[in-house]
Amino acid sequence: MYDSVLVPTDGSDHAARVARHALGLARWFDATVHVLSVVDVSATGGVFDAGGVSPAFVERLEDDAADAIERIESMADDDRVRSAVLKGSPAPTILEYAGDHDIDLIAMGTHGRTGVSRYVTGSVTERVVRQSDVPVMTARVTDRSEWTGGYDEILLPTDGSEAAAAAIDHALAIATRTDARVHVVSVVDVTTVAGRPTILAPNDILAKFESDAETAVETVAAAVRDAGLDVVTHVRKEIPSQGLLEYVDDHDIDLVAMGTHGRTGVDRVLLGSTTERFVRRAPVPVLAVGPDADGGSN
Repeated sequence: MYDSVLVPTDGSDHAARVARHALGLARWFDATVHVLSVVDVSATGGVFDAGGVSPAFVERLEDDAADAIERIESMADDDRVRSAVLKGSPAPTILEYAGDHDIDLIAMGTHGRTGVSRYVTGSVTERVVRQSDVPVMTARVTDRSEWTGGYDEILLPTDGSEAAAAAIDHALAIATRTDARVHVVSVVDVTTVAGRPTILAPNDILAKFESDAETAVETVAAAVRDAGLDVVTHVRKEIPSQGLLEYVDDHDIDLVAMGTHGRTGVDRVLLGSTTERFVRRAPVPVLAVGPDADGGSN
């Protein structure tokens, strides 16, 4: 499933937090870990006069990047880590590096250090999640995002679309390694299906959407059972991102695996916007899988 994992870092605690998950996954899948720090000289130069930044200042940025990489390298207990410091705009540089090195998974913090010496990880991460051809694991520093050696409860949201199904193989591969229970959940957005945020859908229309959601959930649940894993299914009627966050809290979820796109229109939630909102607020790691991601083999 994962032969190579990329961990971009800006030296923040958020980057270090998700790095521990990435290193754990790398051990499970016997993957090589690439640790990358991007020095954005143009962004830091923009706060100075037209003369730009001095060579000494650039050297300090590069030293900071090297320190950020060393912090991640110190977490590894073997020689599976490779590192690089590159200059450029962070998101494009990260994506280009991933393509050039056949990366199978990117792991990034959702927040980071700000100021002239760092890029703002939050906006960089969202851009990478939107544009990446490979899954992106995100995490921020919370009481529940610590790496504990495995996952017991994994949440797999679905809206029945092929894009949502892109996350299934990844969720199952990870769940199999850690013998986790998988929660398959579909959230019917009672405001979206009505066409207006202040109006609820009529009961007969809502019943059809609930039926569709139940079918979608059961289809995914069957795949989970076929993989020999325990499964729990739920259909909820809420605003999707809010409903999923509540589910994470109510069921002690350790990891969420979800598609980055989904069906649109009055009969479906838009997974894309749901995923972005969810990633920003999730108290646990989130594995966002785009529609072009290769599921590989378990």
